[in-house]
Parts: sequence; C-alpha cells; structure tokens
Amino acid sequence: MSRKTAIVTGSSSGFGLLCAIELALEGFSVLATMRDVNKAKPLLDLAEEKNVSDYINIKPLDVTSTESINQFETDLSSYPSLDVLVNNAGFALGGFSEELSIEEYRQQFETNFFGVIAVTNAVLPFMRARNKGRIINMSSISGRMGFPGLSAYSASKYALEGYSESLRLELKPFGIDVALIEPGSYQTNIWSRVDQLEINAESPYFPYMKSLTNEIERGKADHGNPLEVAKLAAQLATQPKSPKLRYPIGKDVKKNLFLKSFLGWELIESAILRKLKP
Repeated sequence: MSRKTAIVTGSSSGFGLLCAIELALEGFSVLATMRDVNKAKPLLDLAEEKNVSDYINIKPLDVTSTESINQFETDLSSYPSLDVLVNNAGFALGGFSEELSIEEYRQQFETNFFGVIAVTNAVLPFMRARNKGRIINMSSISGRMGFPGLSAYSASKYALEGYSESLRLELKPFGIDVALIEPGSYQTNIWSRVDQLEINAESPYFPYMKSLTNEIERGKADHGNPLEVAKLAAQLATQPKSPKLRYPIGKDVKKNLFLKSFLGWELIESAILRKLKP
C-alpha cells in the first residue's frame, strides 16, 4: 500500500525537523521543505538513525517567495495524494514595539502569517480534489497572550489564530480539517533572534529589557523537549477522528490560559509587570 504524503515547512531544525521524522515513523512519505537545502544534514542524519531515510524527501521552499511557492506547487502535481500539511516555518523577532521598524514587522508577518497562507493556498486544490486533508498550523502561546518584547511575534501568531479559525469553518464542508498547536517555551532555535538581541544602554526601555532578558535566561532550564510537540503533530495527523481546533502544550500553558480566561487579564498583567519590575 502506498504511503500517504505529508508536507512540513521549516524542516531544517526545531519542531519542523522533528515533525518530519515523527510523520515518517508514522507511515508518511514526507516532503521536508526548507529555504536552504544545504541545512538538511541534521534532518538526514536523524532520518538515517531512525531508519526512515527512504521516506524523507528534501524540497526547497521559501515561504516568503512567490516564485518559490509557484515552483513548489508545480512539483506537487506529481504526487498521488497530499494528505497533511504542517505549517511550521517561522521565527521570533524580539524588541520593544517603539524601537522596531515597520519593515521588521512586515518581515515577521511575511514568514509567520503570509507564508502560511501562501503555502496553504498552494496545497488546498489538491486536498479539495480528494475531499480530504488535514492542515496543522504551528502557533504559540504568544498567539493567545501578549508578552513584552515580543509584540511582532505575538501579533503574527494572533493573526494566525484568527485565520485558522476562519479557514477551519471554510474547509469543513470539503472534508479538510484545520488545527492549531500552541506550544509554550521549548528548546528550539526559534528564539535565537531574541537571544541575540542587543540591549542598547541608551534606550528608555533598557531597564525593562534587561529584566526581560534575565527572566528569559532563568526560564531556559524549564523549557520543554520539542519532541513532545512533534509527537502531538504526528498524533493529529494520524488520528481517525477530526482534531479539535486548538492544542495548547507545554509547562504552565494551560494554567496561564485558564487564568487569563477566567480570572481576567488584569491578574496576568500585574503578575508579569511585578516579575519584570526593574
């Protein structure tokens, strides 16, 4: 019996790399896409270690490039079925809103939001033709709660959440499911741009940013194993019943969402500001 096909964007590292492996282990032929295929070695090495090398197909895809997406869409016609799409490609831009340029906001949205739409629209005609498919969008706790110093990232994930709600309703009549995974803090390189953020001592936000970066550093010991998220994605891709819309995952994520929903934003706000007080 031929394998089903899954597409994973941003497969060169982090959640994307692990999702590609877990889906291959679950019986999928995986189109593991990445902007720079020269960065495929970690994925290929792990695939060999897990004995799934034959089921991992590396494909170039820049989710911010119309030309790249058009070429990818053309290539998709050679596959008998497209069963699962995991929209994972993304990055986190750190910085206080006043000190970020509009162009930096646009770059954040180009990858985390518009890139998701572009890839999804490329895949949907193939899924609709079969009245079957499953789309898993990698969101974040930052798409449910804003955090200081992450306004661009949080805004892009809030946009993804709203888009996914609407898309789910639009695609249900065609037998296509849409689900969101909402991780908290995990040991991935998505935070590399936040870690590398330069703290300008002349900035009016300097004391606040210093407290924030110190808090991020202290919290790294509690970051979860990203394999948990990859296994959840594989579970959603393979379970017979339609998935729910949202799957929050990670330490304290569900607790924080509960506090925000039932005890109010004011409690969350005061707790964050108290913790980050310079």
